[in-house]
Order: sequence, then C-alpha cells, then structure tokens
Amino acid sequence: MTDSLPMPMVSPEWVEEHLREPGLSIIDASWYLPVQGRDAEQEYEQAHIPGAVFFDQDLVVEPGIDLPHAMPSPGHFAQHLGSMGISVHDNIVVYDGPGFFSAPRVWWMLRAMGAKTVAILAGGMDGWKNAGREITSEPTKVAPCLFETEFDENAVVTLDEMKTISGSGDVVVVDARPHGRFTGEEPEPREGMRSGHIPGSLNVPFLDLAEDGRLKNAHALKALFEDVGVPTDRPLVTSCGSGVTAAALLLALEEAGYRNIRLYDGSWSEWGGRSDTDVETGPASNLQK
Repeated sequence: MTDSLPMPMVSPEWVEEHLREPGLSIIDASWYLPVQGRDAEQEYEQAHIPGAVFFDQDLVVEPGIDLPHAMPSPGHFAQHLGSMGISVHDNIVVYDGPGFFSAPRVWWMLRAMGAKTVAILAGGMDGWKNAGREITSEPTKVAPCLFETEFDENAVVTLDEMKTISGSGDVVVVDARPHGRFTGEEPEPREGMRSGHIPGSLNVPFLDLAEDGRLKNAHALKALFEDVGVPTDRPLVTSCGSGVTAAALLLALEEAGYRNIRLYDGSWSEWGGRSDTDVETGPASNLQK
C-alpha cells in the first residue's frame, strides 16, 4: 500500500480509494445494546463494505469469565483474528454502524494485542451507505493467517487495581456512561447491577464525544474534558458499562492530548455487580479539578 493509514480516524474517501489494495484489512465491529433493536451480524450479512469480516464482540472474549466483553487472552485473541485473515502487520480499518460506538473497543483490543496501524472509519457503516458507497452481501473470502500478538498487559486495569485506585486521587477514573446512570438516578440495563459510580469518578458520557458518527476535533474534546475537570497531570482510567464505550473515551482523551490512559475492562458490570465494592451516587465531586 503506497499511502500510510490515517489514524486514529480514517475518512471514507481514503478507504474507498484503497479498498482493494493488499495489506488492508477491514473489520465490521458493530455491536448494539438490546434497547437499540439492531442485529449487528444480520446487518453485516445483508450489507457490508467489500472485503470486511465480522468481529463478534460477544464471541471474542475470555472463556469462562462471567462478565460481558472480558478481554481474551493473547492466544484466544490470536486464534480468532487469524481465522478472520487478519495479520498484526496489516493496515486495519474498524467500523461500526453509527460510526463511534463499538468500533473503538476493537481498535483498543487490537492495539493492546500489538497491532500498529489501526484506524476507525469516520461516520461508520451508516454514513458509508448514506453516501451511496459500494456495499455487498457476498461472503468475504478469508485466507487464515497467523496473528502474532505482543500483548501490553499495562493496557488493562484489573478489579484489584481498581480497589486500590478508587477514591485515592492519585489516578482519576473517567466514566463514559450516560449521566443518569452515573448519578444513580437511572437504573442499569443489566439485572443485578447497583446504581451509581466508582467513588471519585468523573463523568464524560460517550455521546458527547462525537457528532454524526465522527469524533469531535481535538480542540472541542479538550474543552469538554477541561470543563468536567479531567486533570492533565495524573494517570487516567476509563470505565463504562461493560468496557465498550470506555474505549471510545480512551481514544477521545488521546486525541485531546491526554496520555497515560488505561481501561478498566470489567467496568460497571464487574464493579456494580459485586457486594464488596464501594459505590457513590449523585454528581461527580469537583475535588479532582
């Protein structure tokens, strides 16, 4: 491929121009909450970008872990990606339906597993179709390959770490869930979850990060994070309901110039579903500013 892949967001024009060049892999990473009423795999089968493969975010998880979207082991991840014909050396474009919802999760997983050139399609599949760009229902022919992982263990924050981090002030947790769920005024969509947030957390709902399926520019994002009080001088950990939109928040923070950001993989599904973790309700404290 002659042109380098623009990152972290790539335009549909660039993808369309390079669509059939060798070394470009395209992943449909669409995933939806039940309330959204959309079937990601069915939509993929009916229409996808030519050459795209489907990444099932409920399947590519660590077996035996009773949490949604648990980060798989490097070996398990490599097995799935290799079967999709994805190489760690490819230029990889990830997309979802609306544009900036579930694709960042797979973008984050790929980077944590060693992929170097990964970008998200701005505007997603909805934008691609609305612009009249080429789609197909033909199954993608896959040549299995070896996905050689180089796992960054530091990318993932564990429950034990979160218990140490919570409320310490040394590391700031930023929660991507909607404001009502963060404050505890709205119930969680999963049964058995308490309402509220991890003590000391700040709240930046992921819906505030993008417009029309496209990530806001760095200046607008920085202003958003500054308004909430996200500090620039402390490590950050992103969280959400099940680890999906926490990745969107992590990407947005990086785009705004923040560094030293990690992701709490268990997120509220783990923290809010236990009886041995502290929970706060109400708005975020301003003490982090």
